Amino acid sequence: MIGLLDCNNFYVSCERVFNPKLHNKPVVVLSNNDGSVIARSNEAKAIGIPMGVSFFEVKNLLKRQNGIALSSNYALYGDMSERVLALLKQHVPLAESYSIDEAFFDANVPHPHNFIAHLKHIVYKQTGIPVSIGTGRTKTLAKVANKLAKKQKGLFILRDIDEEDILTQFPLDDIWGIGHQWAIALKGAGFISANDFRHAPDSWIRKKMSVAGLRIASELRGI
Repeated sequence: MIGLLDCNNFYVSCERVFNPKLHNKPVVVLSNNDGSVIARSNEAKAIGIPMGVSFFEVKNLLKRQNGIALSSNYALYGDMSERVLALLKQHVPLAESYSIDEAFFDANVPHPHNFIAHLKHIVYKQTGIPVSIGTGRTKTLAKVANKLAKKQKGLFILRDIDEEDILTQFPLDDIWGIGHQWAIALKGAGFISANDFRHAPDSWIRKKMSVAGLRIASELRGI
């Protein structure tokens, strides 16, 4: 099993570690020159602020909701990312940073649910960063599990016996590596869910999506 640890609303969470007054308020972090929204708290999402929107478009909305806009602090985010990864490496056999707020790790451990629950607790206790953790047989399945973890109190273990049912309900657009154009093409060919795609013929996938698409399908099959 492979685990994926994902820091929730990472930039906002970093800011909240050092400014508790930001908790329970709509908070957004802005891009360079404060041009657009690049991170949102759950409260900011709830009032309808989309990712990537120009700040001037939502400035008044945020003000009416007593929200707060912050300039980005990449030095802080980089430091906190390193802290989370270093802590993860203390508790797992192997960890690999994927992005500033995500890391894959070896989840072949006894009592996996208890282990990842403990890992989630330890990271929050020692860094102040809330995380979601999902596990699956491959990195792509771990990505699926992590998306589900965000709706399941931050934890989700995708067992092989549950893959068929879970992937039948999982949208194509949310598969790691499936872009918007590929999703349109797949739906046009009759593949609606992630499970439809993983059962597509290899020859069709290779012809339409090259070896990159075949790798994604293989990972969804647990290979």
